[in-house]
Amino acid sequence: MKRLIPVFTLLLIATAALAAKETLTHETLWLMKRVSAQHPSPDGKAVVFTLTEPSYDSKEQVADLWIVATDGSSKPRRLTSTKASESGATWSADSRRIAFTAKRDGDEQSQVYVIDVANGGEAHRVTSSPTGAQDPSFSPDGNRIFYFSSIYRDAADDEANKKAAKDAKDRKFNVRVYDSFPIRNWDRWLETDRQLHLFVQPIEGGSAKNLLAGTKLAREAGFSGSIGGDAGESIDAEWSPDGQSVVFAVTTARNTSAFAEVATDLYRVSVGGGEPERIAKEEGSYGNPQFSPDGKTLYATFNANNAKMYNLTRIVAFDWPSMRNRRVVTANTDRSVNSYSMTADGKTVYFSAEDAGLEKIYSVAAAGGDVRLAVDPDRGVYTGLEIASDAPSMVMTALWSSSVDPAEVVRVDAARGTKRNLTSFNVEKSASIDWRPPQHFWFTSSRGKKIHNMIVLPPDFDPAKKYPLFVLMHGGAANMWRDQISLRWNYHLLAKPGYVMLMTNYTGSTGFGEKFAQEIQGDPLKGPAQEINEAADEAIKRFAFVDASKQVAGGASYGGHLANWMEASTTRYKALISHAGLINLESQWGTSDSIYHREISSGSPPWEQREDSVWRTQNPIRFANNFKTPMLLSVGEKDYRVPLNQTLENWSVLQRMKVPSRLLVWPDENHWILNGENSRVFYQQVWEWLDRWI
Repeated sequence: MKRLIPVFTLLLIATAALAAKETLTHETLWLMKRVSAQHPSPDGKAVVFTLTEPSYDSKEQVADLWIVATDGSSKPRRLTSTKASESGATWSADSRRIAFTAKRDGDEQSQVYVIDVANGGEAHRVTSSPTGAQDPSFSPDGNRIFYFSSIYRDAADDEANKKAAKDAKDRKFNVRVYDSFPIRNWDRWLETDRQLHLFVQPIEGGSAKNLLAGTKLAREAGFSGSIGGDAGESIDAEWSPDGQSVVFAVTTARNTSAFAEVATDLYRVSVGGGEPERIAKEEGSYGNPQFSPDGKTLYATFNANNAKMYNLTRIVAFDWPSMRNRRVVTANTDRSVNSYSMTADGKTVYFSAEDAGLEKIYSVAAAGGDVRLAVDPDRGVYTGLEIASDAPSMVMTALWSSSVDPAEVVRVDAARGTKRNLTSFNVEKSASIDWRPPQHFWFTSSRGKKIHNMIVLPPDFDPAKKYPLFVLMHGGAANMWRDQISLRWNYHLLAKPGYVMLMTNYTGSTGFGEKFAQEIQGDPLKGPAQEINEAADEAIKRFAFVDASKQVAGGASYGGHLANWMEASTTRYKALISHAGLINLESQWGTSDSIYHREISSGSPPWEQREDSVWRTQNPIRFANNFKTPMLLSVGEKDYRVPLNQTLENWSVLQRMKVPSRLLVWPDENHWILNGENSRVFYQQVWEWLDRWI
């Protein structure tokens, strides 16, 4: 007969277990190991991934390649061990070698290295590019690689590149010269004297061949790859099945971005050289080309240009090599494709997509048709999904994380809808922390829309107590609050002093269908702010532990824009925080690194505004007479997306209106606060500011 344990005793045990949990600190969060960039071998036996071992001192931070068996038979092991970080890891088709880029001792620029996983030994350098190398990929036969390098324009060979680099270093003047938009991106000025080119090189001996040198394509004034964030410019590319050509995605219209949406087309270039052939062009952007296992179909992602603020990313397919019979594989879903991969038999495509705060895994027949929800997690996000291309049975791997689980490599069983950890670097530590997964809730707004929200509770939570409400607003706006761990705006770290965090996925958020995301167009601030305020009212009504008399709000980027609109439109919050937020729609249009989509959002360029236009009715600075709420402002000097002038204008208005305010200027930061010590101070400043007012 089983002994029954009294309920009171169970409560004591539960309370003791909770009391044993640690309170999250910035140090705990920052120093957790970071798993990223996982890639399964083609035979499905192993996964290579990057493990970053962080430090507050960037010189002490380590990022190496690791490898782990997909059957879980062994623990992960370190594959590289150097001071320099490795990136861009990719497998050879026979699963015996891995290529990657690194800047090692003796390298003036990052170069491609290859390591023999099957036989062991040290990695050996393959390239000697004077302008560096990035994003390598093995040819199907494994004898060559392609890579990209940002060369000097009109430099025909390595010697010309070396001379151009020396001339640039030795010149007595320093000036940037531009003839067209864009000129900046996030935190860097774009270089007009260099452009990204595609190279092919034998693995053993031989020199690299520049496949774009002297081509009409590369001489186009608007030629460019994708211009991203920290990674800079990149080009999506893939070897053809026969290894005789490379398919890649570039634009020839980057110089029109001041007055038009820019399209990215697919091209094919022979490894023997010659003019690249454009093989797919539509009103929109292609990317991430992949071939079916039998080599008869080319897949790619496509995002349409149609004067909308947001469009779904879809998977399209073409017959190869004819490039006929274009079809949209994911036509029957209202979710946007993030990562995708095909089964080894070529019959099914799996992809990850955002949905209501999570990122789930879906499947669709390779020919298109009904989309099925394959893996429906109760929490967290699946990212970087890949399937081993030549495994005898399906091996699907991904990164999985949640707001209380740092990312780990997992093997996904799509048939059962389950996952199994292949790495567990942070599992034990995560389990020791007093943090809880977010609670999700929905409500119907006054505009009749269903709005999704997440609540995060503070440590040592007691439902019998009252807690201040911290309304956190996400950036984007084409983004969503996700059940995922974050360093920059960590829900649980912000909640630490005793706040209930409310995160609302307002109109314009992704993960709720194309129409919902598009409906922010023409209503960039007022409508979303109204939904956020109604969400706060709903949280107060639903949760008795929320103190309605103590509400604060804040956000960064678009969330900073919304914080500034809250300053202009309501006094319900005791204090506000705005990092990288715009205060003036008109001056933001003229000084940001990206401008045309702002015209699409507002309905016209700023000089054609009407009395009832967004430029006037939803421009925070025009309502400066309403500014009353104490406000903490924060900005990185190197932020070119929402430039420093926006925060300085806001600061001037707040000071002129005698509103209690504090200004944080980060000289070495960009749109985000990335330095560990700066991040620690940022959280301290936020806590101090809010504590001062509530």
